[in-house]
Amino acid sequence: MPKELERDLGLPSVLAISIGAMVGSGIFILPALALEMAGPAVILAYLLAGLLVLPAALSKAEMATAMPEAGGTYIYIERGMGPMLGTIAGIGTWFALSFKGALALVGGVPYLVVLFDLPVKPVALGLAALLIVVNLFGAKQTGRLQVAIVAAMLAAMVWFVGGSFGSVERAAFDGFFASGGGGILAATGFVFVSYAGVTKIASVAEEVEDPDRVIPKGMIYSLGFTTLLYVLIVAVIVGVTPDGIVGSNTPVADVAAATMPTAGVVVVVAAAILALVSTANAGLLSSSRYPFAMSRDQLAPPSLSTISERFNTPTTAITLTGVVMLGLIAFVPIMEIAKLASAFQILVFVLVNVAVVAFRTSDVDYEPSYHSPLYPWMQAFGVVGGLVLLTQMGTLPLVGALVITVGGALWYYAYGRPRVQRQGVAADAVRRRIDRQAVAETDSAFHDADDTDVLVAVTEGTTESRERALLTVAASLARRDDGTVTVVQFDQVPDQTPLDYAEGIVSDADRRFEERTARLVADLDVPVEYGEVVSHDPERATVNFATDHNFDQVVAEPAASGPVSRLFDGGRTEYDLLTVAAEGVDDLDTVTLVTDRGPFDPTKVRVADAIAADKGASLELVHAIDADEPPERATAVDDYHDSLADLCSVPVESRVVSGVDRDAALSDAASGSDLVIAASDGDVVVRSDRLGPAHEKTGLITVRPRPSRRTGLVGRLLERTVF
Repeated sequence: MPKELERDLGLPSVLAISIGAMVGSGIFILPALALEMAGPAVILAYLLAGLLVLPAALSKAEMATAMPEAGGTYIYIERGMGPMLGTIAGIGTWFALSFKGALALVGGVPYLVVLFDLPVKPVALGLAALLIVVNLFGAKQTGRLQVAIVAAMLAAMVWFVGGSFGSVERAAFDGFFASGGGGILAATGFVFVSYAGVTKIASVAEEVEDPDRVIPKGMIYSLGFTTLLYVLIVAVIVGVTPDGIVGSNTPVADVAAATMPTAGVVVVVAAAILALVSTANAGLLSSSRYPFAMSRDQLAPPSLSTISERFNTPTTAITLTGVVMLGLIAFVPIMEIAKLASAFQILVFVLVNVAVVAFRTSDVDYEPSYHSPLYPWMQAFGVVGGLVLLTQMGTLPLVGALVITVGGALWYYAYGRPRVQRQGVAADAVRRRIDRQAVAETDSAFHDADDTDVLVAVTEGTTESRERALLTVAASLARRDDGTVTVVQFDQVPDQTPLDYAEGIVSDADRRFEERTARLVADLDVPVEYGEVVSHDPERATVNFATDHNFDQVVAEPAASGPVSRLFDGGRTEYDLLTVAAEGVDDLDTVTLVTDRGPFDPTKVRVADAIAADKGASLELVHAIDADEPPERATAVDDYHDSLADLCSVPVESRVVSGVDRDAALSDAASGSDLVIAASDGDVVVRSDRLGPAHEKTGLITVRPRPSRRTGLVGRLLERTVF
């Protein structure tokens, strides 16, 4: 049993971690840069960013009460969207938070330079090393440090707002919307990362006491308070607008110097340093839990989930994260990379909103004690708003997010996939929804069909045993729906022979066909008509005849010996095509229906049930899945088969087979059957030569549904993705 983390973070510590993670670079570094993008409307950008973060915060609060585990975003996306997207989110968020923590330290040191002549990078590296040590000692110590830092910082910021508000000039807000909607959205995306800390609570959920109550309150209270604080501080910065504020590295200190006494400047600088240190501290605390959680799920090396016996903290994960942060401070231009962190944070929040929808619509055991209000409209707002922001952030952030995404996917396929057999609830929910739709369509196919008229297409080369099999299948279909059977022999004559001349010639082959067919249909309990059609192109003649006479189904031999290779004439045909490769289908005990992609086509189920019912046989439903599929996959298939069994009129058995080669697995499973029914559109075609020499008498029917009944391209891609 893996060792668990101690629950010792109360509401004050949770609020401190969340507020401390937000009130940092977002207010002390970014406002002057965002002011260049949006002008005075930067105030609106901060407010809009807070609103767009709210759906993800509420979604995370809900999922955190259902899964109070370390890992936060990674846990929710991995459980909801599957291990691949979970890996991408875990690695990406880990880097994003590390970038943000490094940015906070590098951006905080210039505030020290206001008071002291210090080198920026060495001081930032020293502070980072100190925070690594503090985090190694334990979350309780970290939480206490956050409470002290945040309390002092907030007191200073209240003084800043109060002391500077009287210097705000109304003229500074002239041309409020001069930057236009594009500038506001670009600034919103740029400052979006300022609010990312609100959800960091979820990453330490396993260490929160009474998580059902504390986590939702912590997220909502901290987001509301921080949004208000941001708007007030940015309004002061915009309203005072001292010379050189645009693009400044220390905008808050510059405003304080213009509006407050020296003591006030010192206090504000101290608050900035405390806030930025707390941001880095909270970032290190939460980001280190991502490799820790991924390791416990076997998506990262096991050493990352090691918990110190002495300090009860994930020391290896903290150390690795700390080393990454030190490397970023020392070698990477953090201000530019911060845009990448913001872009990926938006993408992750979009996935968070999708994940909560996946959990609610799935059949998994999901019982949160807190439920996001206005579901699912709140989540839809978060998804759409996030995607809009991504389009406004420029090429570099999008490329960077793409690189991290591809890197995460490669890591999953190289390291994680061989070690895990799990699926996300989203895939299961989509798959089960497709199954339910397929069951409904199959039910409709069973009840809506009537007066099925079947055309049996033969040629001069069709043997008596083959024609008997074709007629037997056609009679089973027609008999069930009170339809008729028409047998037509399509004779071919040379191109140079006029058709009106050829039609007058009665050959021995024609007489043999009439005599043979009359003998074969004598025992069929359905109306049967028969005749001949002479043409230069039997396949084209078959299409024209079936279309002109409105046949519902065409039964023919396989393409190797009969006119079927072009019987789907560019999609204009409106009949189902059944090709029968069997010498006899009179004595059947088992009819096997097979597929390896998506649900069974309703037409195929109806055909199989009709033949099995007519011959007193049982029906076997066989699905093939990959060998590494999780157990839930087979369970979902069995549930789908059970739903189909309720529709069928014969006894039904369910089988789920797996293997590296699903085609071979299906062929092996079907080799003991009397008759196999497959489809060529959307799932595997089981070939007779793969059924083995011991089962040469196994018949095979391939069903091609009419174009209007076939799943569209998007639907087929979706089915092949989730099945």
